[in-house]
Amino acid sequence: MSKRMLKLRLPTDPRWAGIAEKKLEDILTDHAWCEQKAASTAISLIVQFPEYTELVQKMSELVHEEMEHFERVHQIIIERGLSLGKERKDEYISALAQFFSKGGRTREEVLTDKLLFAAMVEARSCERFRVLSENIKDRELAAFYHELMKSEAGHYSMFLLLAKKYGNGAEVEKKWQAFLDYESEIIQTFSRPEHIHG
Repeated sequence: MSKRMLKLRLPTDPRWAGIAEKKLEDILTDHAWCEQKAASTAISLIVQFPEYTELVQKMSELVHEEMEHFERVHQIIIERGLSLGKERKDEYISALAQFFSKGGRTREEVLTDKLLFAAMVEARSCERFRVLSENIKDRELAAFYHELMKSEAGHYSMFLLLAKKYGNGAEVEKKWQAFLDYESEIIQTFSRPEHIHG
């Protein structure tokens, strides 16, 4: 999955992976919590928009997949004699959310905004997993992140397609392009190697 396919404006410097690998316990902990949050997001969409049958079906499947990923990351943590640290605030996620207005939106707009937000998070996660898989020396983890990269790419595509299905396609695409520009601006301000999105 290339940057071009993901449409991200700003690629991650490959040197990030080498620095991240030196803080393995932190990066694995952050990754585990990212998977848990992704499952929580899917559950939240089911609760908030139960009338969208296809959405409910896909989110139900996603919950299982994301929690399986959480379990796998946690197992890697255990096998390496490490422990799962506490959940930490994801400042990238908080900054990303500022793109969307809080009021005056229709129910449909709220849904499509949430789907675009999820698509962006999955896109950046996919891109970071690719960078890890191609640049870290630990071959076991490299293979693991290559596998998850493909999974995240599927999630990104699913969220983007759902946003265009439930919203006005042209308007959603216009907002997505603006969101990509916004993401490229804020990602430059984050440089914490122990965070997946940092």
